[in-house]
Amino acid sequence: MIPESELKWRFSRSGGPGGQGVNTTDSRVELLFDVEGSAILRGVYRERALDRLADRLVGGVLSVTASEQRSQYQNRMAAERRLVEILKTATAPPPRARVATKPTAGSKQRRIDEKKRRGEIKRQRRSTED
Repeated sequence: MIPESELKWRFSRSGGPGGQGVNTTDSRVELLFDVEGSAILRGVYRERALDRLADRLVGGVLSVTASEQRSQYQNRMAAERRLVEILKTATAPPPRARVATKPTAGSKQRRIDEKKRRGEIKRQRRSTED
């Protein structure tokens, strides 16, 4: 988990359901995490995160919002879960490179057979009046 000292919270009024309470409670949550200045992200993990999240960062800070729930607490939990998931995918190692393979002899033969079958069908459609 991310230490509380690394997180900054902002709260505001949320749109959507809530009746009269929506006008008085600050249930919308914005969670800010400084990727550039974080002490828990080191070396290659920080580089991966900065590279992969470049379009989402403003001044090196990642912002995650949640306003689906009527309760501020539930929105806080949702924003935290989202942040963890975003960081997990951003710092994951890159996938292994694809190893190129050649088509098998059987797949080549099936391809040729199918081409011949299609050609035969088209040949049979032709009119014999030439």
